[in-house]
Amino acid sequence: MPILFFFIILIPCLNTPVYGSELSLEDAVSRALEYNLTLKKAEIDLASSGYSEKKLWSEVFPSISANASASYRNSLFSGNPPSNPGFGYSVGLGVSLALNAGIPYTMKSIKLAHQANILKYEDARNQLSIQVTKIFYSLIAEKNALSLFDEVFNLAQRQFARSETLFRNGLVGELSLTQSRLALENARYNLGSAKIIHENNMSDFLALIGITNSNAGGLDNIITLLGDINIVKIEADAEELIGNYLPSRPDIARNNQEIERLTIASMQNMLQTRAPSLNLSFDWSASSFSPFTDSVSATARLSIPIDVWIPGTPKAQAARKASDAIEKAKLDLESAESSAKTQIRSLTALLRNSWESIVIAKLSLEAAQRGYQLTEQGFTNGTVEALVLEDARNNMANARQRLLQSELSYFNMILDLSSALNVEWKYLVQIYGVPSE
Repeated sequence: MPILFFFIILIPCLNTPVYGSELSLEDAVSRALEYNLTLKKAEIDLASSGYSEKKLWSEVFPSISANASASYRNSLFSGNPPSNPGFGYSVGLGVSLALNAGIPYTMKSIKLAHQANILKYEDARNQLSIQVTKIFYSLIAEKNALSLFDEVFNLAQRQFARSETLFRNGLVGELSLTQSRLALENARYNLGSAKIIHENNMSDFLALIGITNSNAGGLDNIITLLGDINIVKIEADAEELIGNYLPSRPDIARNNQEIERLTIASMQNMLQTRAPSLNLSFDWSASSFSPFTDSVSATARLSIPIDVWIPGTPKAQAARKASDAIEKAKLDLESAESSAKTQIRSLTALLRNSWESIVIAKLSLEAAQRGYQLTEQGFTNGTVEALVLEDARNNMANARQRLLQSELSYFNMILDLSSALNVEWKYLVQIYGVPSE
């Protein structure tokens, strides 16, 4: 039976200026991907392995060398001087080509190394995108909490002004007025603390995406993050998710690549050490002392290894160790698949329970709002003390805060699930989202 869970769609506004006063999620992710130093290093590795992949012909390119020398020749003690006394020179050219049966597997190893760098780079981009998304909407939740603290502060201000009026008219005592003042100062302190925390977190986030306080206009004119919170119902089955998306997980792909790499390396080593190898060489030289005696030589040498076929020799043991490494890599793959399945099942179950907590938080907020309304009416009628009213106001504020935190926690779990499946969270909503009832 499919597992039902709900998803928070956070819809960012599009086409916002990068350095303006507003910033969308797309802009934030784009800037983070552009300015992240770890990604830049991964790009260098990717470019290097890509260049090697494009130059596979170099593995069979011969070794070419040239040489030149100058010398002086004369006889000091012999009565017969040399035929060509004085200064002279000699030049030479050598070409050597070594061929063995392991060259095709060497080329495969180069290709596989490039594929591994591609996977590493894409995974790094995906993880950074998820990190930025989490922080982006965490800051939006903090901004919503700021509005909540500001509302509580305004309520406390109005309540204190009302208490002052009632006190001057002799309708409430000094204790009630003191309690209202204390509630106002508490609300002021909570609002100020929340602002400081939000500004610090915002500053860290802007630094992450390459925007400093100077080009952001400072904290007094800070960039506004654009996004709204909507609810969409999603239906998904954990086993279906495992079957569809497990092979595309980066850790599973890396384990498969490691098995392939070890297999290729084993074949490469076996062919290089056991198969015959052929070495072709050509040399030419000329000298000014002997202008008509240029020398040319060509050699073809076939080498057949013997020791590797003898059990127990170092090369034979290396082949055995390579086979053992492949078996260990296969066990690592089984372990990674088991852990991935457990993670996906756990996240789907947690999402279902998380939605239940959101429902409870909404009901609690409705009850707290109604309780505050009734308490405020009682205070106006003189039947409820100011301390009771403050408790009702704080209860309503806490209920709203719990709802915000529940929604943010739920959204973060959705991001974790999209990461576990190696898909975009918007794609997850598009595939498994259904209209709300």
